Amino acid sequence: MITLNNVSARIVGRLLIDQATVALPAGIKAGLVGKNGAGKSTLFKIITGDMEAETGSVSIPKNARIGQVAQEAPGTEEPLLEIVLKADKEREALLAEAETATDPHRIADIHMRLADIQAHSAESRAASILAGLGFDAAAQLRPASSFSGGWRMRVALAAVLFSEPDLLLLDEPTNYLDLEGTLWLEDYISKYPHTVIIISHDRDLLNTAVNAIIHLDQQKLTFYRGSYDQFERQRAEANELQAKAKVKNDAARKHLQSFIDRFKAKASKARQAQSRVKALERMGTVSAVIEDHVQGFKFPDPEKEAASPIIALEHGTVGYVPGKPILQHLSLRIDTDDRIALLGSNGNGKSTFAKLISGRLPATGGSVQTAPGLKIGFFAQHQLDDLIPEHDAVEHVRQRMPGATEGKVRARVAQMGLATAKMSTPAKDLSGGEKARLLMGLAAFDAPNLLILDEPTNHLDIDSRNALIQALNEYTGAVILISHDRHLIEATADRLWLVKDGTVSNYDGDLEDYRSTIVQSSRGKGGKDKGAAVEDNRSKAEQRKAAADKRAAFAPLKKKINDIESLTAKLEKQIQVLDKELEDQDLYEKFPAKAAAKVKERAEVVSKLSKAEEHWMELSTEYEEAMAG
Repeated sequence: MITLNNVSARIVGRLLIDQATVALPAGIKAGLVGKNGAGKSTLFKIITGDMEAETGSVSIPKNARIGQVAQEAPGTEEPLLEIVLKADKEREALLAEAETATDPHRIADIHMRLADIQAHSAESRAASILAGLGFDAAAQLRPASSFSGGWRMRVALAAVLFSEPDLLLLDEPTNYLDLEGTLWLEDYISKYPHTVIIISHDRDLLNTAVNAIIHLDQQKLTFYRGSYDQFERQRAEANELQAKAKVKNDAARKHLQSFIDRFKAKASKARQAQSRVKALERMGTVSAVIEDHVQGFKFPDPEKEAASPIIALEHGTVGYVPGKPILQHLSLRIDTDDRIALLGSNGNGKSTFAKLISGRLPATGGSVQTAPGLKIGFFAQHQLDDLIPEHDAVEHVRQRMPGATEGKVRARVAQMGLATAKMSTPAKDLSGGEKARLLMGLAAFDAPNLLILDEPTNHLDIDSRNALIQALNEYTGAVILISHDRHLIEATADRLWLVKDGTVSNYDGDLEDYRSTIVQSSRGKGGKDKGAAVEDNRSKAEQRKAAADKRAAFAPLKKKINDIESLTAKLEKQIQVLDKELEDQDLYEKFPAKAAAKVKERAEVVSKLSKAEEHWMELSTEYEEAMAG
C-alpha cells in the first residue's frame, strides 16, 4: 500500500496541496486528475522524492522500484532496442557480472536470477513494446539520434515500461502518441501487473486503463473507485448532496440565530437563548460546493456557405521530394457539412494530407479543386512557436483588426476563451492550454468554411476538451480532425478516413472496430492471443452473445466486488463520523474513557477498510483477467 498522509506543498509561495491524505492499495491503477496547475506533477515529485513536502509524509513499501519517463529523451547513437534493454538495470548488471564471475555458486545464482526475471525473453518483450508504440523492426535498429523529439519520448516511455517498476508514474504520456499508440497503451496499462498512477486528461484512457481515480481539487486528494465516468457520477451525486445539506444547514442556523436575536435580551428567555447559542456553535457549517468556471470556445460560423464539394481530389499525389510521393491515388471529396477524423499511425502522412487540403503543400500529381471563396482555418501544435513571445493576446488579435476599438478587440479575445486577467499576459508566459486557445482562435479568426485541427487537445484539461467538443458541434462549417483523443473523435466526427499504405481511404467501421484491430495487431506482434483470429471470424451477434454469456458466468464474482465496494463506502463514512467526533476536545477532557474507545474503534475500522480494499483489488484483478481471457 502507498500512503500519503497530511501532505502539503507550495510552489513559489503558492499553496497547491494542503494536508492531503490518500491510501492506495497495492496493484491499483489510478488516474490522477485535476485542473491544469492544480499540483498533479508536484505530487509526483513528492512521491519520487525529487521534492520535499512542506508537511506530512509519503509511505511506500521498502525496496519498491519507482519508474517514470525520463525528462530528456535519449538522443544517442545506440539503437532503440538496446536503449530499452538497458533500462532493466538488474538484468544489465547480472549479464555484466556473468562475464567475469568465477565462483561456481555465484554463477549458478546469477543464472537462476536471470531465469527468474525472464532475461531470455527480454529482447522480444522490448521489441513488442517498441512495436506497440509505433517502431517497426527496422526502426528499432536505428540510432535514437535519427528520430525527432516526439519519437524519442516514445523510446523513453518504452524504456520505463520495459523496466516494469513496482510503482509506475506516467505524466500525460499520450501527449506524444498518436491514436494508435494511445490505444495500445490503454491495453498495456490495463494489464500491467503492478501499481500505476497516471496523470491524464484523456477520458477514454481513464475509462479503459484504470480502476480508480484520485481527484486533486481545492488542495485536497479524494480517492474514488472505478472509471472516470463513474467518478464523475459519484462526484456529481456528492456535490448534489452537499448542496442540499448546505441549504438545510443554512436554514437551521438562520432559525436558531433568529431566536437568539429575538430573545437574548429578555431575562425570561435568557436560558433558552444561551442554549441555542451553544447549539449553533455545535452545529457548524456546511461549505458551499465550489465549481471552477471553464472558459468556453467559440468558432465563428462561415459568413457565406461555399458550394459543395468544397474540396475535390482526383488521382492526387503529394510529397516533399520529386519522384517520392508520401500519398498517392487520392480521389476524395469534402462537403460543406463534413466532420472527418483521420486515422493512421504517425508517419503515415496524416499531417501531409492536412497540409495538402489546406493549400500549404501543393499536389505533385492529379488535381485538387477548391470551391470559389473557400476559407480554411488550420491549427497544429507546432504553430505554438509561431506566436510572438512578447506580444499578449490583445496585441495578436489587434493585428487582425486594424482600426477596431479596444473594446471590440478584447471582446474577440474573450470569444477565444481567455480570461480577462490573461488577455494582457505575454504569450511566453501563458500556459500550454492558454496558448492553444489563442492559436485556435487565430486559426478560426476569418470565419473559415473548413477548420483543420491537428492534435488540438494536448494542453487542454478534461473540462476544456468538453468545451472544445461543444464549440465544434455548434460550428456550422466542415471539420478535419487529427487527434489521439478518442472521446473527442467520437463526439464530433461522423466520418473516418484511414491514412495508410501511401493513400487515404474511407474507413467503414467505427472507432471500437478500429481499436480492436489495433489491439489485436499489437498483441499478435507480442506473441499473445493466438485464438483472437478465430473469435474475430464470428458474427457481431455471436460475439455479443459470447460476451453476455461470459458476463453471466462471472456475475457472482462481480456481485462480490460490488458488495465490497458498498462495504468500503460504509467503512469510509464510519471513519468520517469518528474523525468528526474525535475533533471535539471536550471529549478527551470530560470523557477520556469514551475517547480512548473511539480511537480504538477507529483503528479497527481502518484495519477492516484496508483488508476490504486488498480483497477488492484481488477480486477486481481476477474479474478483469477473466473477462479479457
